[in-house]
Amino acid sequence: MSKSLQDQLLKAGLVDKKAVTKAKKEKTKATRAAHKSKSVVEDEIKVAAREAKEQAAARNREMAAEQNAKAERKAINAQIKQLIEVNKVAQQGETAFNFADGTKIKKIYVSDTVAKHISDGRLAIVKQGDRYELVPRPVAEKIALRDESRIISIAKEQATEEDDPYADFQIPDDLMW
Repeated sequence: MSKSLQDQLLKAGLVDKKAVTKAKKEKTKATRAAHKSKSVVEDEIKVAAREAKEQAAARNREMAAEQNAKAERKAINAQIKQLIEVNKVAQQGETAFNFADGTKIKKIYVSDTVAKHISDGRLAIVKQGDRYELVPRPVAEKIALRDESRIISIAKEQATEEDDPYADFQIPDDLMW
């Protein structure tokens, strides 16, 4: 017995057949539009969620890389500190040895033989915190591989008499200039 409102209005003569069909078409269009817009809204939500997840992942990767770099620097500093502590040479002496640290001239007191070794390039001056330490050249080269800024002064090795290319040639004593 229950008829739709449209049927009741048609029977009562309040609306005609064209108005009913027009209302049905508008209702169908509205439901389709609502369905389409709802899917578009859902897609936008999914896209925004995906972008947020990607940004969070990128941020996490950056933080992890930063932490790894920090841990690596800390490990390198520990290795350098250990190399210096194990291989440092005593600086006791009365001879002042001047060297440049950046734009400043610094002075350490060493013995005459240690000063000669520094000048010859057998020893190098490295920075450990606020102090300057002397280490053998091979150790200084290992430190330089890890952190070049820690090496303050390393002289070029001078050729010894064994490496002298003119050692086989004698110099005449009676040469007049």
